[in-house]
Order: sequence, then C-alpha cells, then structure tokens
Amino acid sequence: MDALLFGALAGALFGLFAVAIRYGLSRGVSVEVGAVVTATTGFLVVSAIALVSGAFSEHIGGRDVLVFAAIGAGVPGLSQIAFTQAVRHAGAARAAVLIGVAPLLSFALAAAFLGEGLNAGLIAGAALIVTAGASLSFERVRPEGYRTLGAVLAVLCAGLFAIRDTLIRWASGDATLDPLLRTVVSLAAASLVLLVWAAATRRSRPPVRLRAAIRPFLPAGVCLGAAYLCVIVALDRGRVTIVAPLNATQSLWGVIFAALLLGKREAIGPRLVTAAVLVVAGGVLIGISR
Repeated sequence: MDALLFGALAGALFGLFAVAIRYGLSRGVSVEVGAVVTATTGFLVVSAIALVSGAFSEHIGGRDVLVFAAIGAGVPGLSQIAFTQAVRHAGAARAAVLIGVAPLLSFALAAAFLGEGLNAGLIAGAALIVTAGASLSFERVRPEGYRTLGAVLAVLCAGLFAIRDTLIRWASGDATLDPLLRTVVSLAAASLVLLVWAAATRRSRPPVRLRAAIRPFLPAGVCLGAAYLCVIVALDRGRVTIVAPLNATQSLWGVIFAALLLGKREAIGPRLVTAAVLVVAGGVLIGISR
C-alpha cells in the first residue's frame, strides 16, 4: 500500500516540478545555475527533514552511501541538465508527457535484471503510453520557442529515470540505510556534480547575482526533494513494475499544473490532453495487471 501511495505522490510532485522549472527559466535564470539551485534546495529540504526526524543518528553504512551517491550523481545529477533543457525547449507539459514513456524501459530492465515478470496487461499499458508519446509528433500547435531538441531530451530523461528506478530497487534490496538518508546522499551527490558542471561552463561568463538566481528556483527545489524522497520510499517497498506506472502519472499532472499555472504559454490543446490521459490509462492498466 505504501508503494502505491508514494508512487502516486511522486507522480504529482514531478508533474509540478516540471512546471516549477519552467517558471524559474521564465525569470531569466540560466539553465546551469537553475539546475544547481534546484538540486541544492532539494538536498537542504530533505536534510532538514532527516535532522528533525533523527535519521542521522542511525547507522550509516559505507556501501549504501557509495551506491546511492553514484545513483544520485547520474539521476538527478546529470539528468537535471537534460531535464531543464527539455522543459526550456519543449515546455513543461510536453516534457512531462514524453517522460511518461519511462515505464517501457523500466519494465524491460526490471524483467531482465530484477526478475520481475511481465504479462499481457503490462504490455497493453505500455502500448498506450507509447501511443501517447508518439501522438505528440503530429501536433500542429506548439508553444512559442518550441524545439524538437526538447522532445528528444525528454525521451532521454525517460530512459535515465528508468535506469534510476531499476538501480534504486536493486540497491534497496540489501540496504541498511534509511530511505530518508538515501535521498540525502543522492541529492548531495547531484548537487556536487551540478556545481562542478556549472563552474566549468560559466568560467568565462559574468558572475551570478545569487539572490536573484535562487528565488525563482526555490519551488522547483522543494518539489525535487519531496518527489525524489517519495520515489526512493516507494521503490524500497514495491516493485519497479508497480511504482513506475504510478510515477508516470506526472504526465497528466504536468498538463494540469501547466494549464493552471502557466496558461496560454504552454499551448495546451486536445492532442496534448489526450496524450496525457493515455499515459495515465496505461499506468492504471499496468497497475491492475501487476
């Protein structure tokens, strides 16, 4: 039951996360600075929760720290670069829908490496999700500044998220580290990787006004911290083939939040809404077929 609850909550939070990234970029903050602020804020939020709950007083195993730091360095570390660019070029709603194809690869990886079985319901649900993603290529109305690169990066992120889910589920099997601390370690590694990347890419650019850069991306950081914690807790308690489809509901949540908070800038039309609904329908079908 916990896996279902946290998986669904992660989907809603990641949908809101995409919209929060779009908001931050609209305030003129660069991609690299926004990515660092987002990851660092998420790390601080989860660290504060861990401190208040007393999680830091528990035994911390070196193996778990290294494993979850490595996962975090990749996702949400390096993946945050691609995700922010995907939202920048494709828009929050479309990026969220395309990332909804992640369960496809998740199922394949879980079946191959974790021994999680597949059935006709899972395959049918996956087909609905693929259809939804493919339908977006035929859209006629797109947001201003739309570039195909954004869609490509969103699909790349979907693949990275699928790998993340598989690795987290694999690492959670023998982990003694509390899920809250696993999240802290992962986001700490992500923040460090992004800070190094930003320092390298901005070496010859003017210095950043820190206060002006931090405020627009604080909401995204809070969403990332909460969403990543939900994913880790869900995968600690449930299989990838259960959690991934629920997390994929971020497609519909992304469209809903974009429509409510961003309005006409996202150019949300019937085809995009239909694609989001198909993604969620695929997730529901997978959920009842598990």
